[in-house]
Amino acid sequence: MVTEVNESSTVDRVRRVYTRVELRFGTAALVFVLIAGVFGAVWSVLTPPFWGHDEITQFGRAYQVSQGGFLPEKIHDDRGPAWGGQVPVSINALSSYAFDDYNNNHDEPEPMVADPQGYDLLGAMPVSSATSQVWFTNTAAYSPVPYLPPAAGIRLAQAFDLSTGGMLLATRWAGLIAYLVIAGFALRTLRGHRVQWLAFTVSVLPIALFQAGTVTADTVTNALALVVSALVVKGLFLGQRLSKPETVAACAAAILLPVCKPTYVLLAMLIVLIPARRFGFGGLERIRNWQRALPFAVAGLGAVAFAVWMKIAAPTGDGMSLMRPEAQWGTVRPGDQLHDILGDPFHFLRVFGDSIARRDQLWFTQFFGALGFSYVEVPALTIVACLLAFAMSIGAGDRFPLTGANRTRTWVVLLTIVASVAMIYVTLYMSFTPVDYFIIDGVQGRYFVPLALLGLAVLLRWMPLRLTDSAGRIPARAAAITVVAASTIALIAAVVKYSTVVWG
Repeated sequence: MVTEVNESSTVDRVRRVYTRVELRFGTAALVFVLIAGVFGAVWSVLTPPFWGHDEITQFGRAYQVSQGGFLPEKIHDDRGPAWGGQVPVSINALSSYAFDDYNNNHDEPEPMVADPQGYDLLGAMPVSSATSQVWFTNTAAYSPVPYLPPAAGIRLAQAFDLSTGGMLLATRWAGLIAYLVIAGFALRTLRGHRVQWLAFTVSVLPIALFQAGTVTADTVTNALALVVSALVVKGLFLGQRLSKPETVAACAAAILLPVCKPTYVLLAMLIVLIPARRFGFGGLERIRNWQRALPFAVAGLGAVAFAVWMKIAAPTGDGMSLMRPEAQWGTVRPGDQLHDILGDPFHFLRVFGDSIARRDQLWFTQFFGALGFSYVEVPALTIVACLLAFAMSIGAGDRFPLTGANRTRTWVVLLTIVASVAMIYVTLYMSFTPVDYFIIDGVQGRYFVPLALLGLAVLLRWMPLRLTDSAGRIPARAAAITVVAASTIALIAAVVKYSTVVWG
């Protein structure tokens, strides 16, 4: 009898602690920081230097921003129009070694990395004071905003006189910390709601954590998109009032996201759908005009920032063809592609349809993970585990109240997601695809990750089905455990395959 009482009191204490943690931090946010921190760090050390997605040009732009170069800088290039900047000679030597290594791989079962000692020797070199010019037209088109965390990492590396490899690692870790803080905040806003586990599933996708562990503008972009999505879910679909910090975050993200990547400008505009009374400023009894105008003013400011940066970066489109094989230099002409879309939209739709028919399976796999310039795709176990996590987090998701998002606003969210998907294809058709090419080239499955949470929120709004146990209750705790376990298994499987293929 005494034993039963003690066990009961212990269980009660555990429940009280769990409740306090959930209300203050959010279980999903805490688990996210742990899992994303561990696996993000694993990717940062497991990925060979500059083997991330466009990591050579991404680092070049980050270094330029760290030295105060915020605008695109045109450089001389005999091949055609080009933009870039200066990086330390030692960094250029390491990145050139990596470029040659991942472009000249041995056949299986030999590892992709030819000589690990080469990276050790070049990485151990001190960062040289001498610099050399490098090309990074593709990333020069991006604003400095998503490069602020890696730029801070570079400055810290310089302050502590780290080696060449140490500077790269510090740059990666700075981006990872930014992802943990921003995305962790996004998950915390959904504490107390089961939909937090859907946001968790998106935030720990293998591709998201791989990018968080390498140098790329996508790290901050993904995190800010998660903030916007989580706050729209809370303020619109759940019908909850945002706190003052959450309101500030919503406004900041709506301004910053459009200048991180132009394809997500419409996503940022969705904050205007949150009713004015649900923002954390002002009173509830009487909604003043400035409260109604606030989200529209913020969205307008984000749109203006987007337009200004697009005007600044527009000339870089003339140099994008140098990203392609030599035979296709000069074939990427945005003006001609825009004329084709407007003059013969049926031709564009035909190319779009052919692209889906030929590449949809590749994009699906890439959504879960095509890991950097090794092009290692995550294993089937990873995809199955991620799908299980999605199924459980959706099945156990909240039933959104009818007082949250009405039918019209839900349709606006859905159409915005569809329009954002279309922008991805149109942008790559104009900026990366050669004229008269048979498909829209350059589309990557990872580009759809920032749209996933809100797209699935619309599904939750309209889908009445939920997982229930034999008593008719939603098994929230079991679903959360399954989501965490499945996501962890997915990440472990991806790490094992990547390590095997790349390092042997």
